[in-house]
Amino acid sequence: MADGVEPSAVSDDTEAREAEGSAVAESVVVEAAGLEPIDARTILRNGGPRFAANAGFPVLFFYVGWKLSGLLAGVLLATAVGVGAYLYERHKERPGMVARLALAFVIIQGVIGLAFGSAKVYLAQPVVLNLLLGLVFLVTTLRGKPFAGMFAEELYPFPPEVKESETFKGAFGRVSIVWAVYFLLRSLIRLYMLKGSVDAFVVVNVITGFPIIAAVLSWSVWYISRFFRRSEEWGWALAES
Repeated sequence: MADGVEPSAVSDDTEAREAEGSAVAESVVVEAAGLEPIDARTILRNGGPRFAANAGFPVLFFYVGWKLSGLLAGVLLATAVGVGAYLYERHKERPGMVARLALAFVIIQGVIGLAFGSAKVYLAQPVVLNLLLGLVFLVTTLRGKPFAGMFAEELYPFPPEVKESETFKGAFGRVSIVWAVYFLLRSLIRLYMLKGSVDAFVVVNVITGFPIIAAVLSWSVWYISRFFRRSEEWGWALAES
């Protein structure tokens, strides 16, 4: 040991160099796989706006069309938004699962709404769908196959070996429970509001939609990132967010 150098200082310096080398190695591994660093900002930037748009824009555009020109205009405008979102996802060569589901449902929703000639029937369908979706999140989590994991590719291209890991199942299982509670509560609130006016329903739909979806999505990404970072399986692959 050199004179005047504390052992603790040498140890700290060695640990710092090892940590720096480990961080560089992790970055090389992630870049070699053709992926961006796994952090909350990257995931939210890539998937957040698309998720919120696919989930909420059809109802908003339906309302605008319905107010301006009636039920048919609202249905056509909402359907056009769904088609546009789907084509955009395909153009970007993304999985587009949310866009595909939204497109399929908005078409079925439009057909049923026009058949009944009622804006309330049209708007009630996504409420029932959300109720069923909440139950799916809950049941699949209890069965050990959390539904939230199916949306992973919409936010970040996790490799197959990651999606099959216990860390992945544990993180997305807890996130699925939170989404289940959100969808179930929101559905009950909107069903109650639908007994009143369409205008009041749309206001509640907006308030309980994008702002809360953005908050829950942000929390989900933060929680999953922290869960992975603390895991022994994949903690090395995460960048600090």
